[in-house]
Amino acid sequence: MSLDTSDTSDASDVEAAVAAAFQSEWGQVVATLIRVTGDWDLAEDSAADAFTTALERWKRDGIPRNPGAWLTTTARNRATDRIRHAARGTEKLRDLALLERDASGEVAEPDEVHDDRLRLIFTCCHPALPFDARIALTLRTLTGLTTAEIARAFLVPEPTMYQRLTRAKRKIREANIPYRVPPPHLLQERLSSVLAVVYLLFNEGYSATTGADLIRQNLSGEAIRLARLLVQLLPEPESLGLLALMLLHDARRSTRVDDDGALVTLERQDRSRWDRARIAEGLSHLRATPGPYQLQAAIAAVHAIAPTVEATDWAQIVALYDDLLHYTPSPVVRLNRAVAVAMADGPAAGLKLVDELVASGELDGYHLLPATRADLLRRQGASAAAAEAYREAIALAATDAERAYLTARLDEL
Repeated sequence: MSLDTSDTSDASDVEAAVAAAFQSEWGQVVATLIRVTGDWDLAEDSAADAFTTALERWKRDGIPRNPGAWLTTTARNRATDRIRHAARGTEKLRDLALLERDASGEVAEPDEVHDDRLRLIFTCCHPALPFDARIALTLRTLTGLTTAEIARAFLVPEPTMYQRLTRAKRKIREANIPYRVPPPHLLQERLSSVLAVVYLLFNEGYSATTGADLIRQNLSGEAIRLARLLVQLLPEPESLGLLALMLLHDARRSTRVDDDGALVTLERQDRSRWDRARIAEGLSHLRATPGPYQLQAAIAAVHAIAPTVEATDWAQIVALYDDLLHYTPSPVVRLNRAVAVAMADGPAAGLKLVDELVASGELDGYHLLPATRADLLRRQGASAAAAEAYREAIALAATDAERAYLTARLDEL
């Protein structure tokens, strides 16, 4: 492992470097350790040890030029130490032998896809696991989100999420679910779950559910990289649709926050700064074949090619949401459709649909419901009701950036 030329590093620089490495490397380190040991808890514990060690060692020895390699090697060494310490029989000694072989590069790949993180997603998306557990386990292992953070994202108590994750890991171990991308004839049955997990990973990066920052660029970039691999593996319309959708959203990334990290909504974004190469690539993946990702990509495409919010073809977007509801009749899609209806037919038409969602209780606790209602009330001139809705949204928002944005809109009333 090569180190930086400086003998020691400033503490704040090291903390920043470790934080950056955690965001970019956690998933790779854990995925590698799971492949080698088959022990999910050991992989996570050893990875956590490696990051803790980095805080100490990098101050003394300098920040390594390749933090990912340093962390993977350190985590592997930690796992070796733990297995050696706990070795009581041939099974543990076998794990130790596997680790030592992996360190020398002698372990054969278990499939034709040489990407540990993609293998991890396919393993997490095994049909034997409940759908919620697949997503939660992927978030835990690939992003390093804490159990508490994932629990908040799912709107469930932390002990419930802890039990869900524990059961999922136990199921993988007891059912001996292989850690690999499945053979071609089994790919199709897992595709919808894998696409959903990759899109959720992108969304966690595009609009974080917790924390101070609205955007976690490394997660969005990782999701796009995985989607490109999926397109190579299964170049079907929905795989292409997911890649198109993420590229079209990501094209707007640099304009979604200002220099101070504050949220900038679509209507206030500088469209001249949108990434035209990303948009062109996204448009090239659109197909006429209907499906939830192709339809969402088509909606994103209408936004991407519109010169202004006012010139956007909102009627077409409403029609696309109508088609999308046939595939995904979720309350979130209905909320997004209500926004499009408000833009096409006026705020009163959209507010009627939003109030139906409020009455249904299906989105209780979802901050974008009162935020949308507040915006529509504001556009109608109902300032007092809008203020009340903004306060409700602020109380529910999970990120500092969103709370700051909503507070600013409340102050404007």
